[in-house]
Amino acid sequence: MRPIDERTLRASFINASRKEGSDISLPAGFADLDFEKLDYFGWVDPKLPRRSYVVAWVDDVITGVILQRAEQRVISRAQCSWCEDVTLRNDVQLYVARKAGAAGRKGDTIGTLVCTEFGCSTNVRVLPPLAYDGYDRELARELRILKLQDHVAAFITSVKG
Repeated sequence: MRPIDERTLRASFINASRKEGSDISLPAGFADLDFEKLDYFGWVDPKLPRRSYVVAWVDDVITGVILQRAEQRVISRAQCSWCEDVTLRNDVQLYVARKAGAAGRKGDTIGTLVCTEFGCSTNVRVLPPLAYDGYDRELARELRILKLQDHVAAFITSVKG
């Protein structure tokens, strides 16, 4: 992911009003993030724990989405829809985003199961286990990274409507 500054980040949210964009609480250490190791940037609002944010480059434009965490407890046996990790035991949470534009104003939403702490970028970079002799683990890791980027972009695009 390419680096972004705070002003650009706040302006990127497609399902937020200007007021909501200006009220976004950035995580501690935002200025020190290593964007090279992220396929998307996701965080839980430190002031409103049920609210979360995801920002990614979609069609070469930085695009953000405000998410609400479902009230139900964390799902520990489900698979993340973005990183599709099956080897690590990560908790997964249902996150719901209000759609952008008129659909969102009518109350339309879209949901997805995602790693609770948005650790997908780390998960896909873990070298997968050897599946068989000759299995190219490096290629498998690269394909997982690309697939994660595609899944995040598809979700954000579906929020756009």
